[in-house]
Amino acid sequence: MNYNAFKAAYINTLANKYGTEEALALFYVAFEHFTRSYRSRFLYMQDLQPDESVQQGFESVLNGIELGQPIQYLTGEAHFYGLTFKVNPSVLIPRPETEELVDLVIKTVKKSGNNCATLLDIGTGSGCIAISLKLHLPKTEVFGLDTSSAALVTARLNAEANNAEVYFIEADILTYEQDNKYDVIVSNPPYIRELEKAAMHEQVLSHEPHLALFVSNEEPLIFYKAIARFAKNQLNQDGQLFFEINEYLGQETVAMLHEAGFSSVQLLKDMQGKDRMIYAKK
Repeated sequence: MNYNAFKAAYINTLANKYGTEEALALFYVAFEHFTRSYRSRFLYMQDLQPDESVQQGFESVLNGIELGQPIQYLTGEAHFYGLTFKVNPSVLIPRPETEELVDLVIKTVKKSGNNCATLLDIGTGSGCIAISLKLHLPKTEVFGLDTSSAALVTARLNAEANNAEVYFIEADILTYEQDNKYDVIVSNPPYIRELEKAAMHEQVLSHEPHLALFVSNEEPLIFYKAIARFAKNQLNQDGQLFFEINEYLGQETVAMLHEAGFSSVQLLKDMQGKDRMIYAKK
């Protein structure tokens, strides 16, 4: 089969389930992964026949997608903030809204003129936030914390692959104590309530790590409260705190931060107009 035949196979197999446009997009993700070429090269390559190993790769990914598996786990990589990250079922697949959080941190730190010497990313997962921030704030000493040892294995591989010097810590923020001080703390912790599962895509529910996604209905802000307590003690004076949040719990999270003694608390929307980020200052 040539590349054009694989394109037709992806559309024919996946269009009923995902729609033609999404099926085509999935093909191009596979095309870019296996050929290491931009999709714009497809027209020049469509009549070429890939070698057997590449053909097997296309077929394996197509079969996995048909079974509902995320293509990022099938190819083993995801793109985030202009970088490529290794991903697997031990880490969340990076989302576009989290790119907005990274962008907010970079712009706020640079605009404020804050001497951001130290930064901690809590719940680092694949390391996408910490690594992206290190590369855009190169003078900053960056740390990434996660309770999952498997996730930290992936994060370390990503730091090495992207030539980013990030220090990783295995710990549970609900119980973690230490003496280090930070100028910035950023986190995208678990925030989806159990009651929201019904509205989620089956692909996410079946394959992505629930440890990094869900909180109980009774204590939906459990990680935000723990991080706020930690940040109140470990942030330097005028230190900055950044959160990605549950769009339905914005006001509750703002109120919690005010109660915890933070100032300049701002609730910010993402590009879709949803309450998605919070900025606060010690």
